[in-house]
Amino acid sequence: MSNSVHTNAAAATALQNLSRTNDNLTSVQNRVSTGLRVQGAKDNSAIWAIAQQQRADVGALAAVKQSLDRATSIADVALTAGESISDLLNQMKEKVVAAKDVSLSTQSRSLLNSDFKALLRAISSAVENASFDGGNILNGVLTNGIRFLANADATSFVTLSGKNLTLSGAIISLGMADSLLTLTGATTALTKLDNSINTLNSAMGDLGSQAKQITAHNTFVSKLSDTVESGIGNLVDADLAKESARLQALQVQQQLGVQALSIANQAPQIILSLFQ
Repeated sequence: MSNSVHTNAAAATALQNLSRTNDNLTSVQNRVSTGLRVQGAKDNSAIWAIAQQQRADVGALAAVKQSLDRATSIADVALTAGESISDLLNQMKEKVVAAKDVSLSTQSRSLLNSDFKALLRAISSAVENASFDGGNILNGVLTNGIRFLANADATSFVTLSGKNLTLSGAIISLGMADSLLTLTGATTALTKLDNSINTLNSAMGDLGSQAKQITAHNTFVSKLSDTVESGIGNLVDADLAKESARLQALQVQQQLGVQALSIANQAPQIILSLFQ
């Protein structure tokens, strides 16, 4: 190799090696600081595209879970109201059976009827107030119930069916027109009451089963979302223990590269000794 002040091959080689080390060091530092092995399409276009699609699915599953959470809340409110109405019907039976006593005075029968009417009004109030976020499945308005998202593609749904618990309806046949002021009225009310209790218990059992299904599906969606997020991590997350070791090695290489370049840059100065 000739000695020249114009061309320093050793310095050029040392500079190239140092530049490559600096580039590798920058990449490792980025992975350490972000915790990601694949940060963008430039790092690995195929893996990045797959991860982006999965991130979209995670976002969609979050919307599904939000819908199912709302379904759970509506179902819980409806079940609470239904249980309260069932208790009111049980209380009502005591009044109606008491009104079947032929020995009752007119005043006693009137008091029983007042309690009977009050319980009917309480049932009506419970039905109208069994609402969450505008959703009431007990007042007969939502005859087809409410459908909630079940999958990330919005192609599958779970349904919370409506139950009409209004007075004089299909489930609670008792109404404000019923009265305990006469023995005949008490007899009619007792028949309606027994039917209402049986029908209500069946309706609440069906609603409870639907609520249980929604809760189970909500749990599944939550676990699925966690699994997908874990899968994304497997694709793009950096192994920080490995990156830490590489970072230290590259830092040593960088220091050695700087020293090698410094030595190579000093080589042309040897030529000066030839002219002394």
